[in-house]
Amino acid sequence: MNIDFDKTNGLVPVVIQDEQTLEVLMLGYMNREAYDKTVAENIVTFFSRTKNRLWTKGETSNNFLHVKSIALDCDNDTLLIKVKADGPTCHTGDRSCFKTSYNQNFIFELQNVINNRYDNPSEESYVNKLRKKGLNKIAQKVGEEGVETVIAALAETETDLINEASDLVFHLLVLLREKNLSLDVIAKNLESRHR
Repeated sequence: MNIDFDKTNGLVPVVIQDEQTLEVLMLGYMNREAYDKTVAENIVTFFSRTKNRLWTKGETSNNFLHVKSIALDCDNDTLLIKVKADGPTCHTGDRSCFKTSYNQNFIFELQNVINNRYDNPSEESYVNKLRKKGLNKIAQKVGEEGVETVIAALAETETDLINEASDLVFHLLVLLREKNLSLDVIAKNLESRHR
């Protein structure tokens, strides 16, 4: 990558974005050394302007930012890094340093919660109880929630429709996980069909 560090006095701004939700998590700065370390370790390292040193995000909190892709802008002086975050990105404990009013991409987080329930089953977990009943029951629940969503759309309140549609999406995510599929696969398929 031909990054123009000279144009900006040795530092380039770096936008950090969640790889799945595309939510902007934070903005930091890198010098050449921070960039090289980031590429070598696949974990984001910045140059801290206040501490005047390299700073790996997560070095004290363990909320590391794992690099999934790096893109350079058209002027060669700004980076966009898509990451998988180990936890909250902001030092305040928020998922992002930018105070959005709600998590507009919670569906991806919900998919991660379901994956976690599969990988680390818990007796109290509804996902675990449903999973134990098998694929047929999971598929049946998707069908039931689909019918309930249609009924709510035709004959019930907006709140009922929202609740039933939410149940449908949740159970569909469980079904996709049961079949080892993800929203990424569905999104790519929808994108290819759109063209």
